[in-house]
Amino acid sequence: MPKMKSHRGASKRFKRTASGKLKRGRAYTSHLFGNKSTKAKRKLRKASMVSSGDFKRIRHMIAK
Repeated sequence: MPKMKSHRGASKRFKRTASGKLKRGRAYTSHLFGNKSTKAKRKLRKASMVSSGDFKRIRHMIAK
């Protein structure tokens, strides 16, 4: 049976941390910044972790 291919879109969006968690970027960061507060924009800069409900599915998508 051939090897499973990783989901290329997911591979570009998620990175595995040293402890095994999955890091993701935040949504709402591409445009329409005029009506967002400075505090909201600052919080959007920081990456966050994938939630436990999505972890298993995404882990299988990016498995190499």
